[in-house]
Amino acid sequence: MVRYDGLTGEQLAARLGLPLVVALAETTSTLDVAHALGAEGAVPGTLILADAQTAGRGRMGRSWTSERGAGIWLTLVERPSDAAAIEVLSLRIGLSLAGAIDAFMERPVSLKWPNDVYVAERKLAGILVEARWRESALEWVAIGIGINVRPPLSEARAAGVNAGASRLSILDAIIPGVRSAAAERGSLSHRELDAFARRDLARGRECVQPARGVVQGIDARGALLVDLGAETISVRSGSLVLKEEQ
Repeated sequence: MVRYDGLTGEQLAARLGLPLVVALAETTSTLDVAHALGAEGAVPGTLILADAQTAGRGRMGRSWTSERGAGIWLTLVERPSDAAAIEVLSLRIGLSLAGAIDAFMERPVSLKWPNDVYVAERKLAGILVEARWRESALEWVAIGIGINVRPPLSEARAAGVNAGASRLSILDAIIPGVRSAAAERGSLSHRELDAFARRDLARGRECVQPARGVVQGIDARGALLVDLGAETISVRSGSLVLKEEQ
């Protein structure tokens, strides 16, 4: 029986208040497992945890370093009632993660559009939300999250949490907020936009992608706002690359 930091899946489910936790020693990606379970009718709140991933993935086909025991590699299956809220879900989850992870850091956590969590200009966590539809109806979402407990040796610009922070204590802190974010309806509220602005890593800085200009934040639908000089545009897809990251 696989144990995750000493606990079985059943014990983890009881601890986290979830209907089911699948604990794996290793898998390709927890997202793959989540989609298979979603297709089989997995109930909302089903959590997949892996000690290591051999093919962890991020946005636009990028890979995520998933070294054994070095981080929290998870996917949560949810079935939101408001399909329109999916376009801002990764941002909502980022806000919830930042608030929870602050307690495990010496410096405040910041956010980078559209789905990254940073501390001191170094990437700490990533989020990938994948939705599955049947025609126009949303069936489920798989919320993939990777958090470095210790910085991977292969990533020069990566961060980890404070020494001594356990994976179980971090899971205790983040799971309720992620579930709440998945249940939210509609676009981002003024409160959420203000909260993002306070943590926005890029606001006021020059970017070269997805356009050349100065980042002005985000709008209620989660689009990136970029000041080109003559006009401000909103961008809904792509990656944000700051000038100094070239």
